[in-house]
Amino acid sequence: MDGTSQRDHFRAQRERMLRTQLAERGIRDVRVLDAMRSVPRHEFVPETLRQEAYEDHPLPIGEGQTISQPYIVAAMLAHLAVQATERVLEVGTGSGYVTALLSLLCAEVYSVERHAQLAAPAETTLHRLGYRNVKIRVGDGSQGWPEHGPFDAILVSAATPEMPPSLFAQLREGGRMVVPVGPPSSQELQLIRKIGGEPEVTFLEGCRFVPLVEGTA
Repeated sequence: MDGTSQRDHFRAQRERMLRTQLAERGIRDVRVLDAMRSVPRHEFVPETLRQEAYEDHPLPIGEGQTISQPYIVAAMLAHLAVQATERVLEVGTGSGYVTALLSLLCAEVYSVERHAQLAAPAETTLHRLGYRNVKIRVGDGSQGWPEHGPFDAILVSAATPEMPPSLFAQLREGGRMVVPVGPPSSQELQLIRKIGGEPEVTFLEGCRFVPLVEGTA
């Protein structure tokens, strides 16, 4: 398959993903759908798994981590409702796929990845594909990136037993955080707003993520 045929092939797969996995399951946020139409998900998975990049399941990306199912990514972004002028903290860069989506939805993305072995290639891929409003560092995601806070929104792509207080502290007043909360076996996706300095929690839907581990690998 030549380069043009391959691009057309993956573009068709993205359109099928948008139609059958997202729109038919109730994802209506036009900006999220447009971002997921634009970002080449296959560039953010191991080369041996590229033909599965647009399928309806997570995929391994190394270091015991995964790139999440497309639907749950879209749902998290839709609930976060990021605006074009906002600054966002992402916890768990992974392969950089969600980082790329966020970069199209907001003004600045600050992304923290525990595994240097994932952060480096993610940064390389993002730069190669032209996503420039992104900063990545290796560190303990549970501690966020306080020197760049407060943030308008925080997206946590790893499961935590309870809302991380250090991350909530980095939200501006009126800011939002989407985070999977619960035991390792299954979690509840939560939308947490900072209202009057206190958390206002909305329970969204069930999910399952790899755990948020304190410290660096």
